[in-house]
Amino acid sequence: MMSIAYFLTILARMKTALTFDDVLIIPNYSEVLPKEVNLQTHLTREIKLNIPIVSSPMDTVTEHEMAISMALNGGIGIIHKNLSVEEQSRQVALVKRFENGFIDNPVTILPNQYIYDVAKIRTELGYKKVPIVDEKGILVGLITELDYFLPDDLSKKIKDVMRPLKEIVVAKEPITLKQANKIIKERKLSILHIVDRRGKLVSIVTRKDLEKNEQYPESVKDSQKRLRVGAAISVGSDAYERAVSLVGAGVDVFVVDTAHGHSKGVIDMVKLLKNDEQLKAVEVIAGNVATAEGAKALIEAGADGVKVGVGPGSICTTRIISGAGMPQMSALISAVKGAGKSGVPIIADGGIKYSGDIVKALSAGAQCVVLGGLLAGTHESPGEVEYYEGRMYKSYRGMGSLEAMKEGAKDRYGQGEQNNPEKLVPEGIVGRVLYRGSVTEILFQLCGGIRSGMGYIGAKTISEIVHKAEMVKITASGLKESHPHDVQITKEAPNYQAIRI
Repeated sequence: MMSIAYFLTILARMKTALTFDDVLIIPNYSEVLPKEVNLQTHLTREIKLNIPIVSSPMDTVTEHEMAISMALNGGIGIIHKNLSVEEQSRQVALVKRFENGFIDNPVTILPNQYIYDVAKIRTELGYKKVPIVDEKGILVGLITELDYFLPDDLSKKIKDVMRPLKEIVVAKEPITLKQANKIIKERKLSILHIVDRRGKLVSIVTRKDLEKNEQYPESVKDSQKRLRVGAAISVGSDAYERAVSLVGAGVDVFVVDTAHGHSKGVIDMVKLLKNDEQLKAVEVIAGNVATAEGAKALIEAGADGVKVGVGPGSICTTRIISGAGMPQMSALISAVKGAGKSGVPIIADGGIKYSGDIVKALSAGAQCVVLGGLLAGTHESPGEVEYYEGRMYKSYRGMGSLEAMKEGAKDRYGQGEQNNPEKLVPEGIVGRVLYRGSVTEILFQLCGGIRSGMGYIGAKTISEIVHKAEMVKITASGLKESHPHDVQITKEAPNYQAIRI
């Protein structure tokens, strides 16, 4: 039986832990206007973002449509792993091919193939214009959506309807992207083919990509002008095979995504990824952790970014089911301490309800945040719109929900060897969130809130926030006072939901 003295000793050693709703940032003297702040930050040691927002690797949040929109708007999306190896890699490839400078190794087709094959490319990849090459890769023509009729022409051979080489504009290597774009504008082209001295197709440049480059100046791209994208992997049996396939698809960053990142399996996986010849060129984020020791262990293993958050998500029940976790503000402060002067970014994952929570996370030392629920109701998230009591919703579920675990997420929760669905122990729920339209508008409002917060702090860059922000602990009354009160809201603002489902 525990003695009273021992109990009091344990109680005295217990610390108070805080989350976002427990604190506020004190307004500081400022010479910084919101429009003057710079939101550029680091996702990993090497990868920069133009806004500090990452879409979560959840199967109701991020597939290629979300990842494309995130990268176009300055953030990045992480493709979830509740997919086959082939399908997850295909999703990554769709992002990498969406907007490019030079599209190297473009999808091509042979003249002896059929319109059926062109239609399949159009349906599966979305390409309406496909270069035609011979068996040696020599460019011989082009087929566009205007050159055939569906379904009448499905059995026709491509060579019978394609545009021959003499009818298309071709440029020879070497050529710069600026020169290629100039040709597209001057000749009013939809596509420009780049060939080598033998006539072999090397790459293409499209008018569509040129227009996107001008429309989204803040988009996040790699050295080849392709949109950046990440992908989640686990510590399960297919992790290595998955990682190799993702590298082939062009993935920019691996996210070793587990509920308990301060564990041998995660540490060993990080070491494998950082030391394997085929994989080590790709940046690695690992998590999730909630302590200084956890962050330090992952960094020492080679992680280029550390994800923080055990149980803060709106659809997560980890803390209730297991009794383990840490309120998110305290977890972030602890992880930042563990990272020390390593230069490895700390990433806040979970518990973000409003843009002000993002500012608080950045004030605690995070470099960026992962969003799930705030993005789950957007047009770009996977799943169909549902109607309930006259309002539009989209499904949102935790990766620890029974449904998600059955589809592949069980190894995230240390239950990868359990083959009996009835023996799975879930750590999440299935719910719905209000449909919120385009993710672009959501990101605009969130970034506007971050800019406003930085103005109150007097910080011009994200790296300045942690040095200038001063926070106070508030009471439940202080939180109540912070929200609209003593009034019935008749028109909701685009960046504030009075009713949270």
